Amino acid sequence: MKILLSNDDGYQAPGIVALYEALKDLADVEVVAPEHNNSAKSNALTLHSPLYVHRAANGFRYVNGTPADCVHIALTGLLGYRPDLVVSGINNGANMGDDTIYSGTVGAAMEGYLFGIPAIAFSQTEKGWAHLDSTAAAARQLVQQLMPTLPRWSEGADAPENPAAGGHTAAPWLLNVNVPNVPLADLRGFKVARLGRRHAAEAVITQTSPRGETMYWIGSAGPAREDGEGTDFHATAQGYATITPLQVDLTHHALLPYWAPTASQLSKTLQSLT
Repeated sequence: MKILLSNDDGYQAPGIVALYEALKDLADVEVVAPEHNNSAKSNALTLHSPLYVHRAANGFRYVNGTPADCVHIALTGLLGYRPDLVVSGINNGANMGDDTIYSGTVGAAMEGYLFGIPAIAFSQTEKGWAHLDSTAAAARQLVQQLMPTLPRWSEGADAPENPAAGGHTAAPWLLNVNVPNVPLADLRGFKVARLGRRHAAEAVITQTSPRGETMYWIGSAGPAREDGEGTDFHATAQGYATITPLQVDLTHHALLPYWAPTASQLSKTLQSLT
């Protein structure tokens, strides 16, 4: 089995080192990660400047680009093979609720998902790397349990079948996993949870530069607003690691009929102008 491992905190971050150590005896793990911290880069790709790949002393490869850049170039030529799983993390801090829209950790995993490969994004709920060994152990257990269900692209099949899917060709999935910063013995288990919601971000921070110009710093993320039972905020607060399956379709399907009359009226108006 082959795993592509990336993150958004950079190739030297403790989270990706711990995750590599936890997974390296389960599969052939290749690390392609950003050179520097790229938090909140979401799915951004670098299109107007060249990307360079270098190999660190520990064998990790790093790129002067975004998390999505790393996975994209790995899958479109750098690796020379199609991995069976893309894993991102472990992130230094939560990626719950609205965080997933901005998260570079999720963005790296999503890039693999967009290429049709199952993917997982791992994050700790608090910053600071406390009990990182416990989070890595929990991540290992999840990956190990999922391994038998994965299509083995690395074995050369054009469209591998997933035995767990009744012999049908396996569809890729994207999981967002958040683990509380607690000792492994205090982790109550895993729960499937939906994304909660946050309040609006806090106010922008302004400072004056040495040249007298105003500088702006993006404010902190807002506190949890929708954090009731069933959400990732609620479950992690209760001591559970959360598994949230994500999708990419942003279409608000329920509102398609609502906007249809508007489109029809606009069409008539345009026709009257010709």
